[in-house]
Amino acid sequence: MKESRNILGWLGMKQEELVLEDAKKHVEVTYQTVEWFKKAVLAYISGDIQAKTEAIEKVRVCERQADEFRSKMVDELSEGLLVPPDREDLMHFVKSLDRIADWTNGAARILDFIKEKLPQPILDELSIAVDIIFSSISKLKDGIQSVMKNELKQAIADCNEVDAYETKADDQKKVLIESIIEAKLDAPTLLLSYQLAEYMEGVTDKIEDAADFIKVVAIKSK
Repeated sequence: MKESRNILGWLGMKQEELVLEDAKKHVEVTYQTVEWFKKAVLAYISGDIQAKTEAIEKVRVCERQADEFRSKMVDELSEGLLVPPDREDLMHFVKSLDRIADWTNGAARILDFIKEKLPQPILDELSIAVDIIFSSISKLKDGIQSVMKNELKQAIADCNEVDAYETKADDQKKVLIESIIEAKLDAPTLLLSYQLAEYMEGVTDKIEDAADFIKVVAIKSK
């Protein structure tokens, strides 16, 4: 019987175990970045400016932590004993997680510039959009945990759900932009709102990129 090969669940070598532990921490802090962004959006929608500001600061902190994990893991992988294909795959995985955190932080920065409360129809669509993002990152986290446990069929199923959320995000972006246009906002608010819609959909794109990698890992590991 062919032995399953799982590059996210290596056996034995101490250095590889340390990289895997850092990978788990990187996944968690990336998840927290998106979770705090959702809290920032919901605080903004409810009119709680202090909670919005505090949540945006948490997004920044988590994004910096994600950067630190990325740098550390890149160094570890550069010096490690993994064969080149595995090293390249893991480099891609690390960078895909970092892009999620980067784009989430970008969305939070734009939200920070929006001081006035937007019309309710826009707020309603923002709430739906951020729920889709959070559902997507939650399912990506499930997929990563599944592949680390060598539950390959479940990992693929989780990643397929991420794909479905990305499609929903595309559709929601269109609806959100339509609500922004119909609101007839002043020029600065229109620009910021449009950019926020773009960045939020971009976050789900980056989550899907990471899920595509996990799906490839699961298929290669069979």
